[in-house]
Order: sequence, then structure tokens, then C-alpha cells
Amino acid sequence: MATRRIGIIMHGATSRIGTTQHLLNSLVPIRAEGGLPLANGDRLMPDPILVGRTEDKLKALAERFGLTRWTTDLDAALADPADEIFFECAYGGGRPELAKRAIAAGKHIHLEKPVAETLGEVLDVRRAAEAAGRKHAVMQDKIYLPGLVKLKTVLQLGTLGKLLSMKLDFGWWVFDGEVIPAQRTSWNYRKATGGGLVLDMFPHWRYVLDHLFGSPTALTCHMRTAQPKRWDEQHRPYDVDVEDEVRTILEFPEGLVGEVFSSWATRIRRDDMLVISVDGTEGSAACTLHQCWVQTLANTPKPLFPVNAPQPIDFRTQWAEVPEMVPFKNSYRQAWEAYLRHVAEDAPNTASLLQAARGLQLIEACHASHQRRAWVDLPALEG
Repeated sequence: MATRRIGIIMHGATSRIGTTQHLLNSLVPIRAEGGLPLANGDRLMPDPILVGRTEDKLKALAERFGLTRWTTDLDAALADPADEIFFECAYGGGRPELAKRAIAAGKHIHLEKPVAETLGEVLDVRRAAEAAGRKHAVMQDKIYLPGLVKLKTVLQLGTLGKLLSMKLDFGWWVFDGEVIPAQRTSWNYRKATGGGLVLDMFPHWRYVLDHLFGSPTALTCHMRTAQPKRWDEQHRPYDVDVEDEVRTILEFPEGLVGEVFSSWATRIRRDDMLVISVDGTEGSAACTLHQCWVQTLANTPKPLFPVNAPQPIDFRTQWAEVPEMVPFKNSYRQAWEAYLRHVAEDAPNTASLLQAARGLQLIEACHASHQRRAWVDLPALEG
């Protein structure tokens, strides 16, 4: 058994998601455990070089995690043949151009979402990677969340019978910043800085939908700006010019119909910030980020509509929780492990830029549907 080093250029390492999810919860634990086990018995040791704009932040972050390599010179990092992978998670746009620079330097690429703002840009990056023989992927963490893993198991077992409908209900109340500070930064609410709920969240929803239910074939969408006035981090008022609430209806093959509701202007009276529910002929299921419940046909109640008194049935007691079959790791770490195995030993890749393109297809279809007030088809995007 040998230990193999793999160099990773971490562009945007000091961003919140770069520090917390990609380093603290993913690559650093893999390193602490002696590397990632491979199929042949070897261990793959990630060796990140942190790349950003501020020397002090990079040095402090490297010291925090026991790393020795950091730089503000992206060109120098890309020029080093000892580093095989370029990972991009910086804020501020320009991801397609950065990815193509990395491909031209001979790197495999791993990108945070959204990869780009248009479908054409994603396809362009994918073509460049394919032409250069470089491996490529977009970060897909949500499918590894415990609740979604359990729901996927329920669906694979056929417990629900023929699927009839699904609902994805997501969101919470984001304060406008006037009196109580907002939980999301102001760039999320400005088109010029890549804001907007559809661009932010619908790349996730596309790969989640594909993973659980297959690819949707058509949609109709309504979006709006529920809170048009907000206050930024310096307490300066500004006008919101992107959507913060979206309602989408989707059609799937074989008669399945779906609803996706996403909002930063809704208060939670459900089990979690994200709830996915599914109804089928033989049962129903609902999952949150960490839990999943099932109600089969045999224990489905037969309620009456109570006009004269409160509902006597406690509907929640009719559902059985799906147990944890295996211990779960951080979802970002699992996505990293899948990508590293793909690069190191050609393991299957379910997160290629083709899936990123499908996410942008969904985004563009939502905007087109809203603008035209019409249904929009989603033709298949294949390799």
C-alpha cells in the first residue's frame, strides 16, 4: 500500500464556502485520516495550495489547517505541473474564463456552482475540457445529505409504487437589513454581482431532481421580488433587481408532476428549511436535510373533513421514520471523494459539466417561461 500525493489549486480558499465546506469539512479531514482509500489499497493524499488575493488571510488560513502552501499568484500556481487539479469557489464571477485558463495549463477542473451565467458558456468550458482530455466536474453536495440519501433508497426499493407527484419546498425569511442584519450578503440581491434565487439555487435543484426522479421535460415558472428594498453591509439602502421567490411546475416522463417552491421571503412552518415530498400509488415519503419518513398504503388514514370540530387525527403519527443504515459523512466531503476517485482511478463521474449544463438549461427555461408566461420544453442534453 502506497500513499499518492495529488496537488489541488484552491482558488477562492478564503471565501466562506471555501474555508468551511471545502477545507474544514472536506480536504482537511481526508488529510487527517491519512488520505483517501483507493480501490487498489493505496491512499490518495490531497495537497492543497491556497490561492486568493490577500496574503495575510491566506497565511492565517494555511496555519489554521496545518498547510504550508499558499499564493496570490494564480498564474504561478497554474504553471506548476505538480498540481493536477484546479478548484474554483471564489466570489465575483469569471468562472468560465478561469476554468479555461486552468484547462489550457493542463489541469483537471472542479468548479462550484453556478459554473456560468449562460448555458452556452458551460458548454464552451465542457468542450474545452473534453478537447484537452481533462476531467471535469461541478460541485454536487446536496445528493449526499442524509435525508436525500434515505429518500433515494426508498425510491430505489419501489416502496411508493408508481410515482404521481413530488414537491420541493425550500426557503426561510431573510431579514432586509434595516433593523435586523440580513443573513445573506447583498450581492445575492443584485443582478450585476451574480445574484438571484434562480441562479443561486436552481443548479442544485436540477441535479437533485435528476438524481431522484429523472430529467424533467417541461416547466412553467413564476418569479417575483417579494422584498424590493434592502440594506447592505454598510447599512445603505438599495433596490433589489433580482427575484427572491420562485414557483415552478415541472413535467416528468411517465406522468410524474413536480412543484418547486423557493423563497427568501417565507417563514418556516414545516420540518426544515428544505422538504421534499413524494406521493405514489403504494405510499408517500417526505425528507428533510437529515431525516426521511414513509407512509405506506396500509397505514394511510382515511380522514373526514371536520367542519364542526378540530381535526382529531394526528397525521404525523401515521408516518414511519427511515433509519440510518450507514454512518454519514459531510455531504461536501463525499462530493470531493467522488471527484478525487474519478481523477485518480477513473471512477464514475455523475457530476460532470454536462450536469452543470442541465442546471443552466433549467435556469434559462425558468426565465423564459416567466417572461413569456408560458410552458417551456426541456429537451434532453446528452453527452
